[in-house]
Amino acid sequence: MARRIDQRDFETRLREHRGLIAKVASVYAFSREDRLDLEQEISVQLWRAFGSYDERRAKFSTWLYRIALNVAISQARRRRDDGRLEPLEAYHMESVAGEERPEPDERLQALYGFIGELDALNRALILLYLEDRSYVEIADILGISETNVATKINRIKQKLRGQMTAASTHLTRA
Repeated sequence: MARRIDQRDFETRLREHRGLIAKVASVYAFSREDRLDLEQEISVQLWRAFGSYDERRAKFSTWLYRIALNVAISQARRRRDDGRLEPLEAYHMESVAGEERPEPDERLQALYGFIGELDALNRALILLYLEDRSYVEIADILGISETNVATKINRIKQKLRGQMTAASTHLTRA
């Protein structure tokens, strides 16, 4: 049975975790309008699910990530199916990395491009990995096993390493 919803509690938590929603939206939506729409859709889904949130089962941020990523991945799949999916650009990853904005360089641009080519689930894995989330927490958020998280992250890192090596060779020759 769902508990009584405390709107003030929800609004306070939402304000405190607004940055997480913005990060997820920046990885999955590419125009300003799409990001704002996705942030709004995530907030609506959080509100709808807030009555079933149980702080004894998960931290609020873990619960929020789970819902936000599910909404974002679902929307990304719908956009891919209707041909509106755009590649991830450097400015999207800068918002994921936080307030610091590294100097743009070709290697970093290439890395962001390769991350942008990942499928929706693998992009979520990298987002959480770059957020320094533990494998246990990533597994809990994405609903996969910790072993699966470790395996997938290792594969993604190997893939990115191979792509970066090839890109470096190409950049050196150019």
